[in-house]
Amino acid sequence: MSLYANTFNALELTELFSDRYAVAMLLKVEAELAKAQASEGIIPEAAAKIIADCCVVDAMDINSLKTDVVLGGNVAIPLVKQLTKIIKNRDFEASKYVHLGATSQDIIDTATILTTKDYLEWMEAKLKALQQVLVQTTKDHVKTIMIGRTLLQQAKPMTFGVKTAGWLESCSRNLSRLGHLKENLYSIQLGGAVGSGNAHITTEVQEKMADALGLQPAFPWQSQRDSLNDFASFLGIVSGSLGKMAKDISLLMQTEVAEVFEGAAEGKGGSSTMPHKRNPVSCALILSNATRTPGLVATMLGAMPQEHERSAGLWHAEWETLSTLMQLTAGALEKSVDLIANLEVDKERMLQNIEITNGLIYAEKVSLQLSKSIGKMQAHESVKKACHLAMQQQKQLKEVVQEMHPQLENLDALFLPENAIGNSVEWVEKVLRKYNTEFDD
Repeated sequence: MSLYANTFNALELTELFSDRYAVAMLLKVEAELAKAQASEGIIPEAAAKIIADCCVVDAMDINSLKTDVVLGGNVAIPLVKQLTKIIKNRDFEASKYVHLGATSQDIIDTATILTTKDYLEWMEAKLKALQQVLVQTTKDHVKTIMIGRTLLQQAKPMTFGVKTAGWLESCSRNLSRLGHLKENLYSIQLGGAVGSGNAHITTEVQEKMADALGLQPAFPWQSQRDSLNDFASFLGIVSGSLGKMAKDISLLMQTEVAEVFEGAAEGKGGSSTMPHKRNPVSCALILSNATRTPGLVATMLGAMPQEHERSAGLWHAEWETLSTLMQLTAGALEKSVDLIANLEVDKERMLQNIEITNGLIYAEKVSLQLSKSIGKMQAHESVKKACHLAMQQQKQLKEVVQEMHPQLENLDALFLPENAIGNSVEWVEKVLRKYNTEFDD
């Protein structure tokens, strides 16, 4: 295991990505294949029972499997050899029916889908947990006024709820994508040597095996990797969404901004040389994962044009790529739930930061008000000139505008942040109503 495995990956999924789990899924597929064939009278019931009984992880020499993969080119070949030997020691006749009519890719791809199914069950629960904490955070900050920033510059006031509602909507869309993804992804791969089936791999065997594994029977897809790449692309989108959230928070944590902070914890965010530092460590780890995932998605997409009925190398390129992509996305998701659940927001600092431009952020609102009396273009040019004067003279924009346009009414109201947040409150509350959220009076 890598020194950084616990840093970047999800601790809750350590077992899911273990060698034992991978071998267990392969054996599960072999066992259900034998039972499906027995139910159709293709192999004896007694043989299927012995095969299934022997398909246990503890009976396998995993270290030998890992060594022998190099010789066979995939793990199914040495696994079937070991399994056959184990069964032969118990019942010679039953050993004749191990892996009957199947090909290595049938077993490996179907085991991959079983792992993916368990992974997505965890992921769906985690995304719902993230959605829940985002709903609460958004509800808490429907009216928390802050400055909105475009191109890293102060733009105009909004509410922090607008920002968190954007994160929430992205999370909800990912949950919706996950639901659609399952429809095509949860399918067995079982077609024999070239995907045309044989006397031992029939439509009925496909159906029985799929049902037993909780998957769908499917036309063989051994060199058609679109559904698997749909999954990989989904993971890339989720990672990017989480990275966006972490990027926002890390920027808001900057010393000069100091509006939002990761939750404090003993030993968290410190520096090895600077005692005063409070670093955005969770954000950094989420962003590191989000930085790595696009390349992995690209590798999966690059492996799609597979030759004929089985690829030499492109299929093989998927194995660790997909596993790493799954682990990195899970790690980012696990950390994101904790990040949002413990987020600290400094409302006073947000209000203070709104004032650092001496009112320049209200220029658009002043221009719109002024345009009612002198026209849009004239108002724009006049307010632009007022902004330059305010910066040159280190004066409040309101003061300069008042000198230039003493006739302008309700000037004070134009420079109140609560009057410059547009539809922030209305739109955020509309988002929250989708989650049956009630608001305090």
